[in-house]
Amino acid sequence: MSQTGCATSPAKSTFAGPLNPPEVPLELLMIIPTYNESENIIGIIERILALSPSWGVLVVDDHSPDRTWAAVEEYQKTCQSHVYLLHRQSDRGRGKAGIAGFKKGLEMGVPIIGEMDADGSHAPEDLPEIYEKIRGFDGVIGSRLVPGGQEEGRPFSRRLITRLANRYIHFVLGIPLRDITSGYRIFRREILQQVPWDHLVSQGPSVLQEILYIMFRKGARIAEVPITFRERVLGASTLNGKILRDSLGKMILFRKTYRTLDTGRTGSAL
Repeated sequence: MSQTGCATSPAKSTFAGPLNPPEVPLELLMIIPTYNESENIIGIIERILALSPSWGVLVVDDHSPDRTWAAVEEYQKTCQSHVYLLHRQSDRGRGKAGIAGFKKGLEMGVPIIGEMDADGSHAPEDLPEIYEKIRGFDGVIGSRLVPGGQEEGRPFSRRLITRLANRYIHFVLGIPLRDITSGYRIFRREILQQVPWDHLVSQGPSVLQEILYIMFRKGARIAEVPITFRERVLGASTLNGKILRDSLGKMILFRKTYRTLDTGRTGSAL
């Protein structure tokens, strides 16, 4: 397998593409951060690739003990599609993995770059509608909380937490979206290039809200498309109460950090 590696201290990562690269240009790249997702990842990849030959996947794996990265490497040897792997062996974390993925996607020159979970909670089959909606917008969010959106298999307590968290974030940051915590999203590279990737405040899950807040301060137009969010079936979630509390606490810091970030127009949502 051909690899282009980069090693810097303290972070170390290797990047690799498919052994037999496809001829069709890459139009949409979905970033999938992974940690112990070997049971799920190949199935998710194949469901995305079945939707369009011009769509691809960038798996960003934090050196999973279950060797998720190795499963992707094996798959790359035989596939002739846009499947890429960023194998991060240090400086790990969910937020950092997402940041690294977007930076790599921009480096690759992809016109539209998105992110989704590997655990099956985000159905690839919702992606065509999300992609279609980006015409006329800078980004699109797959939303559980707009009309038509729903959650399956989640206890009432988790659904309540989602709604309360979104209300709190909307109150603090004023982002005019219903599902600000959704990790299923795509953006045009032009708006992604305005994000200061090397100087973000958050390195954890709250980076999702930080990126959105920066975009709205920059005047981005973001749409929401209803999706069905399904509770994971295989593997274990890494989210816990401490991470949730820390993430919500970051919102006030985001407001203080970016309150002077203004281009003279306010972002909008649909």
